[in-house]
Amino acid sequence: MSSVTPNVLPSWLLPTLGAMLCWGLWGFIPKLTTQYLSPKSAILYEVLGGVLFASLLVILFQVRPQVHPIGIPLALSTGMLGFLGAFCFLNAVTSGPVTLVATISALYPIVSVLLAVTFLQEPLSLRQGLGIALGLIAMLLITTGE
Repeated sequence: MSSVTPNVLPSWLLPTLGAMLCWGLWGFIPKLTTQYLSPKSAILYEVLGGVLFASLLVILFQVRPQVHPIGIPLALSTGMLGFLGAFCFLNAVTSGPVTLVATISALYPIVSVLLAVTFLQEPLSLRQGLGIALGLIAMLLITTGE
């Protein structure tokens, strides 16, 4: 009798799908938001949403933030860059189609990958490099129209 091993999903898959769903909504909702609010007003409410979420984490899960002299500035810069990116996105969807703005801005991992390869010496295979090149070609095809 052979033993059957159940297919176990990797522990990172569910949070990854959650991120995809949240970021998908994040890419769509600003088009609606900027029909009612200016990007400058909208970003203030987005920041408030982030503060509310962080407050819920502290209250519901009794999160006690760690303190580290390098980690804190890095985390703060990540938050500021995230909201700066969101502000750029809000300005873009005010005048541009969300179909193009979301698609082009979704290529941001190219920047992350190139920085990781350059500064963290993370490996990049030929196949992965080709994927990045195809992403850049896709951006050119998307932005040049028909």
